[in-house]
Amino acid sequence: MQSFTYLSPTEVVFGKGTQKQTAAYVRKYGGTRILLVYGGGSILRSGLLGQVRQNLEKAGLPCQEFGGAMPNPTLEHAREGIRLALDFSADFILGIGGGSAIDTAKAIAIGSANPQTDIWDFWCHKEEVSRALPTGAILTIPAAGSETSNSSVLTNTATGSKRGLSTDFNRPRFAIMNPELTYTLPIYQVACGVTDIMMHTLDRYFNPVDNELTDAIAEALLRTVIAKGRTAIQNPHDYDAMSELMWAGSLSHNGLTGLGGPGDFAVHQLGHELSAMFGTAHGASLSTVWGSWAMAVCPAKPARFARYAQNVWGLENEDENALALAGIQATVAYFSELGMPVSFGTNPDIGIQTDGTLRDLAYRCSFEKSRTIGTFRILDEENIYEIYRAANQ
Repeated sequence: MQSFTYLSPTEVVFGKGTQKQTAAYVRKYGGTRILLVYGGGSILRSGLLGQVRQNLEKAGLPCQEFGGAMPNPTLEHAREGIRLALDFSADFILGIGGGSAIDTAKAIAIGSANPQTDIWDFWCHKEEVSRALPTGAILTIPAAGSETSNSSVLTNTATGSKRGLSTDFNRPRFAIMNPELTYTLPIYQVACGVTDIMMHTLDRYFNPVDNELTDAIAEALLRTVIAKGRTAIQNPHDYDAMSELMWAGSLSHNGLTGLGGPGDFAVHQLGHELSAMFGTAHGASLSTVWGSWAMAVCPAKPARFARYAQNVWGLENEDENALALAGIQATVAYFSELGMPVSFGTNPDIGIQTDGTLRDLAYRCSFEKSRTIGTFRILDEENIYEIYRAANQ
C-alpha cells in the first residue's frame, strides 16, 4: 500500500423507511432551523418532501423550503439559497435528492457560514474554507455519491465555467438512504447514475500506482454496478438492484476505491466542459469522452487496462495490448447498452462540432493553458484537444 489519509465521517442510515428518522438525525447533529434544498419532480410526486417536512415540524423543528436545484447545479441558484438561509436564520442545511440538490446544499452551507465572501471565490480556490453549517442528505438518486463525499460542483452560468471544491467541510453529517425512494426515476436518469458511479471508481482506479486491496475493492464494485445496472434499467423497482447501486454510489465517491493512489479524474474534467458548454447531463458527459480518453492514455500502461479487462469484464487474451483494447471496447459497448452516448455525435445535447469549438473546449479545460489534467497520463491542452477530436464523431 502507498501512503494515504482517509476520513469518511458521514453516518449512513440505510434501508426501507429510513427517511422517517430525519428529525432525530437533524437534532443529533445540532439542527434547530432547517433549510430543505431539493430539485422538484420526483420528490414532489412521491410525497417525500411533505413527509420530511411533517417529520421535522412534528419534532418541533421549523423548516424552510428551497426548490429548483437543476442538473449541473448553478452558482446563481446557490447564491439565492444562501440569501434565503440567512433570512431564515437556518443552522442546518438538508439536501433531498441526488447530487445536484446535495451539492447545492453544501454550497449554501459554506456560503451561509461565510456571508462576507462570495462562494465562487471558494470554488475558484481564491479563498480557503474554514467553516460551514452542518449538512445532511436524503438520497433519491444513486449516482454522484455526494451524500458521503467531500466534493461539490457548481456551474457559473455567467462565465460558462464549471468548478469543483473538495473540502472536509463539504461532508454531510448523515446520509439517509432508502432504495425505495429511487422508484420514480426515469430510466435515462438511472443509466446516468450507473455511469457516474462507474466513473468515480474508474477515475481512481486508473492511476500510476498499484495497490492490490484498493484495486480489488474497485474491481468488485465495478462488477457489481455493471450487473445491477443492467437489472435496474430493465426494472427500476428492483429493490436488490437499486440497493446495491445506492451503496455502490456512496462507496465510489467517499475515497475508499482510490486509497493510496493519486486519482486521475481527467474524464471528469473533460466532461465538466461539455456540461458547462452544452448543458448535457453529467453522466452523459462522462460516457461521451471515456472511450476516447482510454484509447489516448492506454499506451502509457497497457497492463493496467489488461488487468481491468480481465478482472472486471472476465476477458482473456495472451496479448496484453489486445486484452487492454478489448476492455475498453467492452466498457464503451456497455455504456451504449445503457442508452448512454459514447461520442459527440451520439449525444443529442452536443452533436458534431467544428474544430474551433473543440479548440475552445480544450482551452477551457486547461484553464486557459494554466494547468494539465490527469495522473495516469498527464494531459496538456493539445492532448485534451486530441481527445475531444477523437470523440467528435
